Amino acid sequence: MTGFLAAGAEGGMGSFFGIMVVYIVVIGVAMYFISYRPQKKQQKQMEALLASLEIGDSILTTSGFYGVVIDIMDEVVIVEFGNNKNCRIPMKKTAIVEVEKANSAE
Repeated sequence: MTGFLAAGAEGGMGSFFGIMVVYIVVIGVAMYFISYRPQKKQQKQMEALLASLEIGDSILTTSGFYGVVIDIMDEVVIVEFGNNKNCRIPMKKTAIVEVEKANSAE
């Protein structure tokens, strides 16, 4: 009789650990949807924004400077800051936070 009780208790512990594994998997999936997916979505939006970058677009940099795109290369853009035509600075595309299209200002 004691063997039967021990076997029943052992089976109950096994199902308890099975339920715990399911909970851990569910929590892992929830963490993926809460943290990783929105980050990937934002990254794709930023890549699309940089891919649509054209000469003449107004931009805002990560440091808070506004400028106009003068030239575009693979990873670098030449940006003109202010009214001074001599203030042209090369910078990485990844430093661009916002883009305002040139023809939307008209």
